[in-house]
Amino acid sequence: MALNGLEPITAIVLAGGEHDAVAALAPGAPNKSFVPIAGKTLVRRTISALRSSPQIGRIVAVAPFVPLALAELTDADEIRRDGATITQSLRAGLRDLPADKLALVVASDLPILTRAAIEQFLDLAVAADADIVYGCVEQTVHLARYPEIPHTWARLREGLFCGGGLTALRPRVLDALDGFLERLGAARKNPARLASIFGPTVLARYALRRLSIHDAERRATELLGFSAVAAVCAHPEIAVNVDRVTDVALAEGLFEDYAVQDASFGFTSSV
Repeated sequence: MALNGLEPITAIVLAGGEHDAVAALAPGAPNKSFVPIAGKTLVRRTISALRSSPQIGRIVAVAPFVPLALAELTDADEIRRDGATITQSLRAGLRDLPADKLALVVASDLPILTRAAIEQFLDLAVAADADIVYGCVEQTVHLARYPEIPHTWARLREGLFCGGGLTALRPRVLDALDGFLERLGAARKNPARLASIFGPTVLARYALRRLSIHDAERRATELLGFSAVAAVCAHPEIAVNVDRVTDVALAEGLFEDYAVQDASFGFTSSV
Protein backbone atom coordinates (compact mmCIF):
# COMPACT_ATOMS: atom_id res chain seq x y z
CA MET A 1 0.00 0.00 0.00
CA ALA A 2 1.30 3.44 -0.82
CA LEU A 3 1.76 6.22 1.71
CA ASN A 4 -0.34 9.13 0.42
CA GLY A 5 0.57 8.09 -3.10
CA LEU A 6 4.22 7.40 -2.21
CA GLU A 7 6.04 4.12 -1.76
CA PRO A 8 6.08 2.56 1.74
CA ILE A 9 8.71 4.18 3.95
CA THR A 10 11.86 2.56 5.34
CA ALA A 11 12.01 2.40 9.14
CA ILE A 12 15.27 2.57 11.07
CA VAL A 13 15.00 1.11 14.58
CA LEU A 14 17.77 2.39 16.85
CA ALA A 15 18.50 -0.39 19.36
CA GLY A 16 21.99 0.61 20.45
CA GLY A 17 23.07 2.35 23.62
CA GLU A 18 24.89 1.71 26.85
CA HIS A 19 24.23 -0.99 29.40
CA ASP A 20 22.29 0.96 32.01
CA ALA A 21 20.24 0.23 35.12
CA VAL A 22 17.26 -0.85 33.01
CA ALA A 23 19.37 -3.32 31.02
CA ALA A 24 20.70 -4.74 34.29
CA LEU A 25 17.20 -6.07 34.99
CA ALA A 26 17.58 -8.66 32.22
CA PRO A 27 20.64 -10.95 32.32
CA GLY A 28 22.56 -10.75 29.06
CA ALA A 29 20.73 -7.69 27.71
CA PRO A 30 23.30 -5.40 26.04
CA ASN A 31 21.04 -2.38 26.61
CA LYS A 32 17.49 -1.51 27.63
CA SER A 33 16.04 -2.34 24.19
CA PHE A 34 16.40 -6.02 25.04
CA VAL A 35 14.58 -5.94 28.37
CA PRO A 36 11.26 -7.85 28.29
CA ILE A 37 7.97 -6.13 28.99
CA ALA A 38 5.12 -8.56 29.63
CA GLY A 39 7.21 -11.37 28.16
CA LYS A 40 8.37 -9.63 25.00
CA THR A 41 11.42 -7.40 24.61
CA LEU A 42 11.01 -3.70 23.97
CA VAL A 43 12.67 -3.86 20.57
CA ARG A 44 10.59 -6.82 19.45
CA ARG A 45 7.42 -4.98 20.47
CA THR A 46 8.55 -1.90 18.54
CA ILE A 47 9.30 -3.89 15.40
CA SER A 48 5.99 -5.77 15.68
CA ALA A 49 4.13 -2.45 15.71
CA LEU A 50 5.98 -1.33 12.59
CA ARG A 51 5.23 -4.63 10.86
CA SER A 52 1.52 -4.10 11.48
CA SER A 53 1.41 -1.09 9.15
CA PRO A 54 1.38 -1.44 5.35
CA GLN A 55 2.83 2.08 5.24
CA ILE A 56 6.11 0.63 6.52
CA GLY A 57 8.30 -1.08 3.96
CA ARG A 58 11.79 -2.22 4.90
CA ILE A 59 12.83 -2.34 8.57
CA VAL A 60 16.50 -1.87 9.43
CA ALA A 61 17.55 -2.52 13.04
CA VAL A 62 20.76 -0.94 14.34
CA ALA A 63 22.04 -2.86 17.36
CA PRO A 64 25.01 -4.57 19.01
CA PHE A 65 26.16 -7.73 17.27
CA VAL A 66 25.76 -10.05 20.25
CA PRO A 67 23.81 -13.33 20.27
CA LEU A 68 20.90 -12.17 22.46
CA ALA A 69 20.37 -9.04 20.41
CA LEU A 70 20.53 -10.82 17.06
CA ALA A 71 18.02 -13.42 18.27
CA GLU A 72 15.53 -10.66 19.13
CA LEU A 73 15.82 -8.93 15.76
CA THR A 74 14.72 -11.71 13.44
CA ASP A 75 11.63 -9.72 12.39
CA ALA A 76 13.80 -6.95 10.94
CA ASP A 77 14.76 -7.09 7.27
CA GLU A 78 18.36 -6.17 8.03
CA ILE A 79 20.54 -5.74 11.10
CA ARG A 80 23.40 -3.25 11.15
CA ARG A 81 25.99 -2.75 13.86
CA ASP A 82 25.41 0.21 16.16
CA GLY A 83 27.95 2.97 16.71
CA ALA A 84 29.48 4.61 19.76
CA THR A 85 27.12 7.60 19.43
CA ILE A 86 23.56 8.07 18.28
CA THR A 87 24.79 9.92 15.20
CA GLN A 88 27.03 7.01 14.24
CA SER A 89 24.16 4.56 14.72
CA LEU A 90 21.90 6.78 12.64
CA ARG A 91 24.49 6.89 9.86
CA ALA A 92 24.66 3.10 9.89
CA GLY A 93 20.90 2.80 9.65
CA LEU A 94 20.48 5.35 6.87
CA ARG A 95 23.46 4.19 4.84
CA ASP A 96 22.65 3.76 1.14
CA LEU A 97 19.13 5.18 1.49
CA PRO A 98 18.10 7.88 -1.04
CA ALA A 99 19.32 11.24 0.24
CA ASP A 100 16.07 13.08 -0.50
CA LYS A 101 13.53 10.44 0.51
CA LEU A 102 11.98 10.46 3.99
CA ALA A 103 12.93 7.64 6.33
CA LEU A 104 11.29 6.90 9.67
CA VAL A 105 13.65 6.76 12.65
CA VAL A 106 12.18 4.90 15.62
CA ALA A 107 13.34 4.55 19.21
CA SER A 108 13.38 0.93 20.30
CA ASP A 109 11.86 1.40 23.76
CA LEU A 110 8.22 2.08 22.82
CA PRO A 111 6.29 -0.81 24.42
CA ILE A 112 2.78 0.21 23.36
CA LEU A 113 3.47 1.73 19.96
CA THR A 114 0.48 1.13 17.66
CA ARG A 115 -0.24 1.06 13.96
CA ALA A 116 -2.61 4.02 14.34
CA ALA A 117 0.10 6.10 16.03
CA ILE A 118 2.67 5.24 13.37
CA GLU A 119 0.34 6.04 10.50
CA GLN A 120 -0.86 9.33 11.94
CA PHE A 121 2.73 10.45 12.43
CA LEU A 122 3.63 9.45 8.88
CA ASP A 123 0.64 11.37 7.52
CA LEU A 124 1.80 14.46 9.43
CA ALA A 125 5.38 14.01 8.25
CA VAL A 126 4.42 13.72 4.59
CA ALA A 127 2.08 16.72 4.84
CA ALA A 128 4.83 18.81 6.47
CA ASP A 129 7.14 18.27 3.46
CA ALA A 130 10.14 19.11 5.65
CA ASP A 131 13.64 17.67 5.99
CA ILE A 132 13.20 16.76 9.67
CA VAL A 133 9.87 16.06 11.38
CA TYR A 134 9.92 15.41 15.12
CA GLY A 135 6.96 13.80 16.86
CA CYS A 136 5.66 15.26 20.11
CA VAL A 137 2.59 14.98 22.34
CA GLU A 138 0.61 17.62 24.22
CA GLN A 139 0.11 17.02 27.94
CA THR A 140 -3.70 16.89 28.03
CA VAL A 141 -3.70 14.25 25.29
CA HIS A 142 -1.23 12.14 27.23
CA LEU A 143 -2.96 12.52 30.59
CA ALA A 144 -6.33 11.59 29.13
CA ARG A 145 -4.98 8.15 28.26
CA TYR A 146 -1.97 7.46 30.48
CA PRO A 147 -2.14 9.63 33.61
CA GLU A 148 0.12 7.25 35.52
CA ILE A 149 3.05 7.60 33.07
CA PRO A 150 5.35 10.52 34.01
CA HIS A 151 7.11 12.78 31.51
CA THR A 152 9.33 15.81 31.47
CA TRP A 153 7.20 18.59 30.00
CA ALA A 154 8.35 21.66 28.08
CA ARG A 155 6.11 24.69 28.50
CA LEU A 156 5.51 26.42 25.17
CA ARG A 157 3.03 29.14 24.29
CA GLU A 158 0.58 26.53 22.97
CA GLY A 159 0.78 24.30 26.06
CA LEU A 160 2.95 21.62 27.68
CA PHE A 161 4.66 19.11 25.38
CA CYS A 162 6.97 16.10 25.55
CA GLY A 163 9.02 14.56 22.80
CA GLY A 164 8.17 11.25 21.16
CA GLY A 165 10.14 8.35 19.79
CA LEU A 166 9.32 8.87 16.09
CA THR A 167 11.25 11.15 13.75
CA ALA A 168 11.08 11.38 9.97
CA LEU A 169 14.06 12.76 8.11
CA ARG A 170 15.84 12.86 4.80
CA PRO A 171 19.32 11.27 4.95
CA ARG A 172 20.86 14.41 3.41
CA VAL A 173 20.56 16.11 6.83
CA LEU A 174 23.02 13.76 8.54
CA ASP A 175 26.08 16.01 8.35
CA ALA A 176 24.13 18.87 9.93
CA LEU A 177 23.06 16.60 12.79
CA ASP A 178 26.61 15.52 13.63
CA GLY A 179 27.10 16.26 17.34
CA PHE A 180 23.76 18.05 17.59
CA LEU A 181 21.83 14.89 18.46
CA GLU A 182 24.21 14.08 21.31
CA ARG A 183 23.65 17.52 22.81
CA LEU A 184 19.89 17.14 22.52
CA GLY A 185 20.01 13.69 24.09
CA ALA A 186 22.04 14.90 27.05
CA ALA A 187 19.53 17.70 27.68
CA ARG A 188 16.32 15.80 26.99
CA LYS A 189 15.22 15.70 30.65
CA ASN A 190 15.89 19.41 31.22
CA PRO A 191 13.70 21.70 29.06
CA ALA A 192 15.62 24.87 29.98
CA ARG A 193 18.93 23.26 29.06
CA LEU A 194 17.35 22.01 25.88
CA ALA A 195 16.19 25.52 25.01
CA SER A 196 19.68 26.88 25.66
CA ILE A 197 21.07 24.71 22.85
CA PHE A 198 19.07 26.86 20.44
CA GLY A 199 20.66 30.08 21.69
CA PRO A 200 20.00 32.88 24.19
CA THR A 201 16.92 34.26 22.42
CA VAL A 202 15.14 30.92 22.51
CA LEU A 203 16.21 30.38 26.12
CA ALA A 204 14.90 33.80 27.12
CA ARG A 205 11.58 33.29 25.38
CA TYR A 206 11.26 29.86 26.98
CA ALA A 207 11.99 31.27 30.45
CA LEU A 208 9.33 33.95 29.91
CA ARG A 209 6.87 31.32 28.64
CA ARG A 210 6.68 33.09 25.29
CA LEU A 211 8.36 30.45 23.13
CA SER A 212 6.02 29.00 20.51
CA ILE A 213 6.33 25.84 18.44
CA HIS A 214 6.89 28.03 15.39
CA ASP A 215 9.73 29.85 17.18
CA ALA A 216 11.44 26.56 17.96
CA GLU A 217 10.95 25.26 14.42
CA ARG A 218 12.35 28.43 12.89
CA ARG A 219 15.44 28.40 15.12
CA ALA A 220 16.10 24.70 14.47
CA THR A 221 15.84 25.37 10.74
CA GLU A 222 18.33 28.24 11.06
CA LEU A 223 20.82 26.16 13.06
CA LEU A 224 20.69 23.07 10.86
CA GLY A 225 20.22 24.66 7.46
CA PHE A 226 17.35 22.26 6.77
CA SER A 227 13.63 22.64 7.34
CA ALA A 228 12.61 21.26 10.73
CA VAL A 229 9.05 21.00 12.04
CA ALA A 230 7.24 19.47 14.99
CA ALA A 231 4.40 17.01 14.44
CA VAL A 232 1.94 17.18 17.32
CA CYS A 233 0.38 13.72 17.52
CA ALA A 234 -2.96 12.70 18.95
CA HIS A 235 -1.59 9.25 19.86
CA PRO A 236 0.40 9.46 23.12
CA GLU A 237 1.77 5.95 22.52
CA ILE A 238 4.64 7.51 20.55
CA ALA A 239 5.93 9.07 23.77
CA VAL A 240 5.43 6.20 26.23
CA ASN A 241 8.95 4.86 26.60
CA VAL A 242 11.12 3.03 29.11
CA ASP A 243 13.91 5.27 30.31
CA ARG A 244 14.20 4.41 34.01
CA VAL A 245 13.94 1.28 36.14
CA THR A 246 10.60 2.48 37.50
CA ASP A 247 9.26 2.73 33.93
CA VAL A 248 9.49 -1.05 33.54
CA ALA A 249 6.79 -1.74 36.13
CA LEU A 250 4.65 1.07 34.73
CA ALA A 251 4.89 -0.40 31.23
CA GLU A 252 4.05 -3.87 32.53
CA GLY A 253 1.03 -2.36 34.24
CA LEU A 254 -0.27 -0.93 30.98
CA PHE A 255 -0.71 -4.44 29.62
CA GLU A 256 -2.41 -5.62 32.79
CA ASP A 257 -4.74 -2.61 32.99
CA TYR A 258 -5.63 -1.91 29.37
CA ALA A 259 -4.93 -4.72 26.93
CA VAL A 260 -8.00 -6.79 27.76
CA GLN A 261 -10.29 -3.78 28.17
CA ASP A 262 -9.56 -1.92 24.96
CA ALA A 263 -8.65 -3.75 21.77
CA SER A 264 -8.15 -0.44 19.96
CA PHE A 265 -4.82 -0.04 21.72
CA GLY A 266 -3.40 -2.53 19.25
CA PHE A 267 -1.27 -4.45 21.73
CA THR A 268 -1.62 -7.50 23.93
CA SER A 269 0.40 -9.14 26.64
CA SER A 270 1.05 -12.24 24.55
CA VAL A 271 4.52 -13.03 23.26
